[in-house]
Amino acid sequence: MVAGVTVLVAGVFGMIMVAYANTPLPDETQDQAIEQGSIIYYRDGKTEIARLGTKREIVDISRIPRHVQDAFIAAENRTFRTDPGISVSGITRAVWSTVTGQQVQGGSTITQEMARGYYDGLSQERTIQRKVKEIFVAIRAGKEMSKDEILANYLNTIYFGRGADGIQAAAQAFFDRDVEKLTPAQAAYLAGRIQSPDAFDAAEAKKNFAPTKERFAYVIDGMGVVDPAKYGSLRTTAKFPKLARPDKKETLKGINGYMVDIVQRELERRGITRERLRAEGYRVTTTFDKRLMRAAKKTVESNLDAIGDKNIRANMAAVDPRNGRVIAFYSGRDYLKSFTNNAFDANKQAASAFKPYVLAAWLESGYSLKSFVSGKGPVTLPGTKPIRNSHDVGAAVQIDKATAQSVNTAFATMAQEVGLEEVEKIAEGAGIDKKDLALAIKDHAYGMSIGAGLVTPVEQAAGYGIFANGGVHHDAHVVISVKAYTGKTVLQEAGKPATVISPDTAADATYAMQQVVKNGTAAGTALPGGRPIAGKTGTNNENKEAWFVGYAPQLSAAVGMYKEVPQRNPKTKKILKDANGYPLPKEVSLGNIQGAGTPTKIWRDFMTLAMEGKPVEPFPAPAFAGEPHNLVNKPEPKPTKEPDEPGGDDFGTDPACPGDPSCGAGDPGDGTVDDGGDDGGDTGTSDEDPLGDDGDPTLNDNGDSGSTGDSGGTGDSGGTGDSGDTGDSGGTGDSGGTGTAPTSGPQGG
Repeated sequence: MVAGVTVLVAGVFGMIMVAYANTPLPDETQDQAIEQGSIIYYRDGKTEIARLGTKREIVDISRIPRHVQDAFIAAENRTFRTDPGISVSGITRAVWSTVTGQQVQGGSTITQEMARGYYDGLSQERTIQRKVKEIFVAIRAGKEMSKDEILANYLNTIYFGRGADGIQAAAQAFFDRDVEKLTPAQAAYLAGRIQSPDAFDAAEAKKNFAPTKERFAYVIDGMGVVDPAKYGSLRTTAKFPKLARPDKKETLKGINGYMVDIVQRELERRGITRERLRAEGYRVTTTFDKRLMRAAKKTVESNLDAIGDKNIRANMAAVDPRNGRVIAFYSGRDYLKSFTNNAFDANKQAASAFKPYVLAAWLESGYSLKSFVSGKGPVTLPGTKPIRNSHDVGAAVQIDKATAQSVNTAFATMAQEVGLEEVEKIAEGAGIDKKDLALAIKDHAYGMSIGAGLVTPVEQAAGYGIFANGGVHHDAHVVISVKAYTGKTVLQEAGKPATVISPDTAADATYAMQQVVKNGTAAGTALPGGRPIAGKTGTNNENKEAWFVGYAPQLSAAVGMYKEVPQRNPKTKKILKDANGYPLPKEVSLGNIQGAGTPTKIWRDFMTLAMEGKPVEPFPAPAFAGEPHNLVNKPEPKPTKEPDEPGGDDFGTDPACPGDPSCGAGDPGDGTVDDGGDDGGDTGTSDEDPLGDDGDPTLNDNGDSGSTGDSGGTGDSGGTGDSGDTGDSGGTGDSGGTGTAPTSGPQGG
């Protein structure tokens, strides 16, 4: 019997020797062996925002200290540095057990373990066939690979528990440090737990550390055997190391989720899927500035808290006009409670914050800021309901003053003169969505010129970049670079500069928007140090949306506000919910919040922090280019000084206003305030038509129309959630008719 088995075993080993000669080292590795998660960084390329996917970061053997290597050798294969890659005694036991029908045993060396876990085609099944093939590969690896290569592959492949694959991820998971900084005791702990990581996790979760302490002692003793001179004293000096708390941090919690969401979406558009991002170990450097992301959160939330209405939302975005990088944004308090990425997806009526694109089209047509246009309404234009103003600036108004006072009739007639297609071309060139522009023209005709179309904070911040950057547009983007874990660049920064308007047009438009903050609807808005700024307010009818968009030469920022409440069944009064269980939102009036109030204050608070320490740069001097082109008769000079202008668009009793120089001078309170566009000087609503829309249901601004743009990445509804920053009702959308007819509430500019 024994002799027969001996012959059989000898025969098996004979076949091994014959087969070995025909067994090459596999070309393919197992996907899961090299799969590693990606890291997303802030723009410094060092500070982490999030880690996605498999907890593995492949490191070179040069980063793994010798005492860490020796700890694993002591735990698994104490003759590793001298053996040929297989354990003859171990394989003999395995073969004997297999052919005699006993339980298949182990007997693997580090080289064999590496081969089994690293190369494709070697399963984890305990069969003699697998063992034989593993032997071939291990012997071949031992001859063709260095010990360092084998050990590096092994340490980067094995699983440690706590979701960590590979030595670097394990060092982070158990000790909150990189592998280079592991102590001998920490290395011994990690080496000991690879024997049964899941079991050790379960025991430690119950505060039972006896199993891992036993393995720790085994490894410490083995290190003394591997190198007595270097590690012999560890038997008496090494103490069981203190472990880091299990990482229960939710990667997407708070504002982090919004950053991760928009990064994933941009990468998908450029060919890197979410699956690849989670498995291929990319290092993604974003455009986000950590300090300014926190500044955006602080300024928005502090101002919202002061209002005290959880249904009021405020979103913002800040873009570097010189390159299109989204430096900071605010979409909500917590992504896990409200998935919609509002800064990018909450499409709201632009109101009078759209007018600078009309101004640019006027200037590009060769007409001057010194032209006089209509200051008195109503004006009736083709396909458009009568357009009125919120206050009287006279029959004729010069364009720079019309900008400062946000006169609806002025911009509507300017758009008629140059053509809506020219306005559309410039707005599209500045980054406003083409479909939204076309829809605004289709539904509102010349109402588009005073803000009936939909925009997002990111679109507006990037759009105003053409004025801050000499007429040159860069598409807004959030990724600077993507590199493989090896350091090779996989994806470079997107976006090519495109000239949309001339430098003279940019300079003259900036001059006009400087008047807005000096003596117009946002009079008194200023940054420390006398830093030059320019901008435009916007409030649509019934104050359903309020904006301030402004810029310094180095940074453009947009703030948009709106209010949403849950929709209710008119009969049962129960809250209506979508398919995912989120309340369906309905947009309602902001009350007395207007563009020159809280949005302007948020903008100013943020820009004060953002520009701190930055050099004060001047705007280019106005060119006052073009020729005067008067659409109405130029007024005769008055013999006496004109009184101060009455409150223009966006002046009101915003709660942010008391004692705040960024706010307006008060609403006339006579019912003359107008629809979503802005002021000018005319009558308010009539008793016959309380909505001021001449019976046009598309202008009712009841919150039922509009659009949210993209849903925001995860596919969830982004309902109001707990954070309240959903934005995905889309607000007024086509309703509201900004500037197409007067309403009963203050309108904005």
